[in-house]
Amino acid sequence: MSIGEKTKAKAEQIAGKIVRKAAHAAHNETLAAKGAALEARGRGRGMKESAKDTFRH
Repeated sequence: MSIGEKTKAKAEQIAGKIVRKAAHAAHNETLAAKGAALEARGRGRGMKESAKDTFRH
């Protein structure tokens, strides 16, 4: 996995988690859903890069 893609995936996961938790605390379910989607996108990006590494080696 390239360092840039790995960093981008982790950053999306962390940002999504922060947004989701803050939105839940503020009782804003729409923003919480957006945070959860961002977190899921980061996990998906990480899994994609891991799969590419698996088939490369």
